[in-house]
Amino acid sequence: MTFMVRSNSFKDGDYLANTHILSADFGFGCAGNNQSPHLAWSGAPTGTKSFAVTCLDPDAPTGSGFWHWLVVNIPPNATELPADAGNPKAPQLPRGALQTRTDFGTPGYGGPCPPAGDHPHRYLFTVFAVGTDSLPVTADTSAAVIGFQLHFNTLAKAAIMGLYRR
Repeated sequence: MTFMVRSNSFKDGDYLANTHILSADFGFGCAGNNQSPHLAWSGAPTGTKSFAVTCLDPDAPTGSGFWHWLVVNIPPNATELPADAGNPKAPQLPRGALQTRTDFGTPGYGGPCPPAGDHPHRYLFTVFAVGTDSLPVTADTSAAVIGFQLHFNTLAKAAIMGLYRR
């Protein structure tokens, strides 16, 4: 069985709904509801001891992309995250899961909000099957360090892409 990810919130390659776009609270000029989308996965390989979920905009004008969401240490019996699971004020994450610092500077989901008039940006929601119970990180760990840890501990990964343009 192949490791796969899907969403009830959008189909691979579709534009993301306003529900998932960054809210005005962040001050970047967008006015969405800032709710992380539903994600579900199946087909994890033998030896999976935890999962991680990330959301990266590789098209951000930074030279290195922009990290919108990082969740690690999701227990191995979890097979999905409900919509708005990334809300730092009322997270709906499985027990033990940890949200880490995004490029907004804090843990929790931060939705898309590319520069006005720019081309459509890709938002890659990736689920990692991890071969260790937990990564040695904290809520303040940077996305680069999370990526480093995932590089050495990932058994498989699957991604789904949403688009957004304003």
